[in-house]
Amino acid sequence: MTWVNLTSIEQLDEIKNATGFSLIFKHSTRCSISLMAKKNFEFDWEIIPADTKLYFLDLISYRDISNQIAEVFQVAHQSPQILLIKDGDCVLEASHSDISADEVAEVIAA
Repeated sequence: MTWVNLTSIEQLDEIKNATGFSLIFKHSTRCSISLMAKKNFEFDWEIIPADTKLYFLDLISYRDISNQIAEVFQVAHQSPQILLIKDGDCVLEASHSDISADEVAEVIAA
């Protein structure tokens, strides 16, 4: 699996209007906790179905997109943070040490 870099509001519109599952990982490139959460997530991400689109947001470079994510999906901004989107709705949100590929896979399988 590979990340798709989230760099435009148009991509966010695509996620909101897509069918199926998409995941957004909001990452602060200045935070060691964010780096550890990303590494731990990537270590186990093979359990996530291959057809799940994985989006990576560098929120330092794209803070405006991060703010838009919070507004569109009605979640508080955090970093690091994952949002699992199904058919345009956020069905799972987690941050910091609660970020888990296992939990994402469980929600998708349910």
